[in-house]
Amino acid sequence: MRIRTTLVHLVFIVYSFFYVIPLIWMFYSSFKDNGKIFDSPFSLPENWNFAVFIEAWESGGLGKYILNSAVVTSLATATVLLVSSLAAFALSRYQFALKRHSLAIFVLGLFLPIQAYFIAQNELFEFFGLKDSRFTLVLPYTGLGIPLATWLLKAYLDSLPKELFEAARVDGSSDFGMYKIIALPLLKPGLATVAIFTALGSWNEFLLANIYVQTDDYKTIPAGLLAFSSKYVTDYQLLFAALTVITIPMIIVYIVFNKQVVAGLTEGSLK
Repeated sequence: MRIRTTLVHLVFIVYSFFYVIPLIWMFYSSFKDNGKIFDSPFSLPENWNFAVFIEAWESGGLGKYILNSAVVTSLATATVLLVSSLAAFALSRYQFALKRHSLAIFVLGLFLPIQAYFIAQNELFEFFGLKDSRFTLVLPYTGLGIPLATWLLKAYLDSLPKELFEAARVDGSSDFGMYKIIALPLLKPGLATVAIFTALGSWNEFLLANIYVQTDDYKTIPAGLLAFSSKYVTDYQLLFAALTVITIPMIIVYIVFNKQVVAGLTEGSLK
């Protein structure tokens, strides 16, 4: 049994290298100029000059892009948490007409790629004048995050004993009272998982950010990084430095909430 466990751990360690090594390569490549990156991509840099990160921050205008991404990500994540937790509570604890149809809509949201409805969404945004503002991306990011979030939270609520809610009902608690007093505190691990997934997706999304926002002052990080590329050349040193700067916050967030994420993914599957 111990040998089997050791082998499993070794497999996961090797598998993790496929994700960690590119990040390490990106970090030390930010200390090499374009010629060294192409001539000797896997060699260590000769000069570890951390001023390159300051240069990338100033020349690329990372401050405003990070602010825009923070605003969009925070609003989208908060909205997803509120809407999906309410929807999951209703779908898990109540029987009502069209419940199966409602579940089917969330399933459809899980399977449909964004390319399937992008044209229609773009037409709606054009018609209602929703493009080119700091809040343009909040609506589509919220819509993309709600289906998965609702299913994760519903699975977690389904694993809770019904007696908890029945006892609260006997004590005179209202529907919103049960949601606030019982469901929300017990949903903390699931909410942490949803928050991480939604934040990562919103922080890194490029297609919608590049198409819906054209004003430079409102662009988020993925679209803003195009500033390091011109028609004929790309400054990879500054680009890698900028990528390192914007990747660190998400890594820190994941490390801080790692236990909650694991708990949210595992506890909801147990009854």
